[in-house]
Amino acid sequence: MSTFYDHFERHGHGRGLADHTTHYCPGCGHGLAHRDLAAAIDELGVQDRTILINPVGCSVFAYYYFDVGNTQAAHGRAPAVALGHKLSNPDAVVICYQGDGDLASIGLAETIATAQMGVPLTVIFINNGIYGMTGGQMAPTSLIGQKTTTSPNGRHPWMGQPLRVAELIAELDGPVYVERVALYDAKQRFRARKAITKAIRLQVEGRGYAFIEVLSECPTHLKSTAVSAEEWIRTQMEPIFPLGVKKDRVVEPWFKRPARSFDPETVLALCGAEPAREGGGARRAPRHPLGARDRSLKLAGSGGDGAQTAGLLIARAAIAEGFDATHIPSYGPESRGGTSYADVHIADQEVFNPSASEPDILVAFNAPSLARFAPSVPEGGLILYDSTVITEPGEMPYNRRVLGVPFTGIAAGLKRPMVKNLAALGALQAASDILPAPRFLETLREILKDKPSTLPVNEEAFAAGQKAVAGAGG
Repeated sequence: MSTFYDHFERHGHGRGLADHTTHYCPGCGHGLAHRDLAAAIDELGVQDRTILINPVGCSVFAYYYFDVGNTQAAHGRAPAVALGHKLSNPDAVVICYQGDGDLASIGLAETIATAQMGVPLTVIFINNGIYGMTGGQMAPTSLIGQKTTTSPNGRHPWMGQPLRVAELIAELDGPVYVERVALYDAKQRFRARKAITKAIRLQVEGRGYAFIEVLSECPTHLKSTAVSAEEWIRTQMEPIFPLGVKKDRVVEPWFKRPARSFDPETVLALCGAEPAREGGGARRAPRHPLGARDRSLKLAGSGGDGAQTAGLLIARAAIAEGFDATHIPSYGPESRGGTSYADVHIADQEVFNPSASEPDILVAFNAPSLARFAPSVPEGGLILYDSTVITEPGEMPYNRRVLGVPFTGIAAGLKRPMVKNLAALGALQAASDILPAPRFLETLREILKDKPSTLPVNEEAFAAGQKAVAGAGG
């Protein structure tokens, strides 16, 4: 089958027979499921359009075997990754291949949310009743009485009943086709291949979301032979997980999204940004005191200081100005008083790393944030801190520009403590000129369009922050 590679490049760099063997245990059902999936892709002629989402679990190395597009997803997150692929490239045939620990445990929320959307995707769910790769722990699908490493005396009802995922998915409105199949004899294998092929065809035709649950043997953790494992599936698993079609809804093809454009000017136009200047030049290049790098910022303080709002406003202003920008929040467990910081990046072309582990600019709202993050600012960087709160900043790293501005004092003078972050933004703009002041204010007005009464005091705080830096000779 052309969908399979001619040889499997594995970490051991095997030769001869080893170059054509999989990493699966003898008797494992994954091999049969792989074969049927590859056959379906070949039959439908969609190899060059297929993207296989590889999960965490026994099938983590599926990309060794399938000559298609492959994306490795974090544990349980395959549906979210698949949805991103499908919506960004509607012509792609996106297939999630997941085990019971990956899909039915950590990834259940993503699975249900994606299924309910009904976007045409194909999910192959391998149910072997165990956490296979990580040591044989009890899975959501383990049977009552089944012995595992975490239920050595057998699964008790107090540990919960086995989760019938196919029935759960079939109850949702989004899916159009749900079926459970098995692999324990030739008849069941024929039905499995037929079901997998249909699930992919429904996606190719743009009809909707399809889910195939495959009862799969795991001789290793059953401590049995391959033949005995097949019998266990038939006599023990099938009564709990009955085979058959759980849902088969006939719908007309509906998923006909226009092809995505990645042309920069087209994307910017859709975002409402101004067109490029005549001559094809960049809209406006940010000032780069540290050379051609993008600009990274970290805004840090206690929960409630407004670091996240300020970070988001910077990112939105940068995007409106025509740059690429990202905002990554990090919160402590408390809504007020806990730690909170925002990482912001602004780039001429594209932000490649949204983390600001070495920020060019640090805005610190409290002493712990200043002490923690100031050493990470590289030489030539800018450190702004709230001098109302931080009266003794201590020794700062050498060859950094350090400015103390009374963010909290400015806000107190305006009788609105919550606008300290706008005072900080005004100080940031005056000290770095990272973006034009009018762009910050336009973005602020957009954000506060539903709260116009709060706009004047926020603008006053921004201007006061600018003035404080100018008065300090910053």
